[in-house]
Amino acid sequence: MTQSAAIHPPARIAVIGLGNMGRPMAACLVHAGYQVVGFDTFAEARNKYVETGGTATATAVDAVHGAAAVITLLPDGKIVRAAIDGIKDRLKPGTVVIDMSSSAPMGTRTLGEELIAAGVAFIDAPVSGGVKRAIDGSLAIMAGGDGASIDRAEPVLKAMGKSIFRTGPLGSGHAAKALNNYVSAAGLAAAVEAVAIGGRFGIEPEVLVDVLNASTGRNNSTENKLKQFVIPEKYTTGFSLALMAKDIRTADELAHQIGVSAPLADEVAALWDAAMQELGPTADHVEIGRFLTAKH
Repeated sequence: MTQSAAIHPPARIAVIGLGNMGRPMAACLVHAGYQVVGFDTFAEARNKYVETGGTATATAVDAVHGAAAVITLLPDGKIVRAAIDGIKDRLKPGTVVIDMSSSAPMGTRTLGEELIAAGVAFIDAPVSGGVKRAIDGSLAIMAGGDGASIDRAEPVLKAMGKSIFRTGPLGSGHAAKALNNYVSAAGLAAAVEAVAIGGRFGIEPEVLVDVLNASTGRNNSTENKLKQFVIPEKYTTGFSLALMAKDIRTADELAHQIGVSAPLADEVAALWDAAMQELGPTADHVEIGRFLTAKH
């Protein structure tokens, strides 16, 4: 395989991060015919992956040995940076590093420029869709970076996602992901408040949700979160409030970094930060409903 060739099966791929998203995404790559080797700093995560039939190593260096592509699926950009710093000297020239975490766009750009200067290709390709769509390989993937590098990684991305969007320069994938989650979080908070107001006035929550879903207030949260999780108080989506708060803050900080006024983003970021402080980092993101309704 040449350095410019697309990465097709049975190429070796290292997946760094075997959490709730990393395990099923790695499984999709295996199903597509890739030789996948996983690594996670937590032995429990490695063991869970091995129990499902995957292959894991005790060190990240062992995982990336001979890999055509290295995928990072980690909590934030600082952890991605630390992981890459630990393996970058072991990457063969032309390896494609694909950061599928939720990282800060500006930090991603800096890290990517360093790797590219060292002869390693780099793109950011965060995802949206949650664990369910990670399992069935139907994620939405937002890919930022050099077009030729995305071309090489595209077969890998298609093994995990149904919709792949080329968002622009390096870091734009992470920017798009953060902005999407900001819009999603704002819609969820607004819907929860609307249901609380309607309930106080005498409108049954389920009835108001039906109205919203048949009207212009319809959004992902009204369709997929209110009746399913918020109203019955079943906080089990698998996506944490802390991660949502981080993504919203990333979007808000990006606005300030590039000089764009975003007063609503400021307010939404502050709201979710407050919820995380009160409910704790392990709370599910739909528990924003519990946080907001407790204020009424």
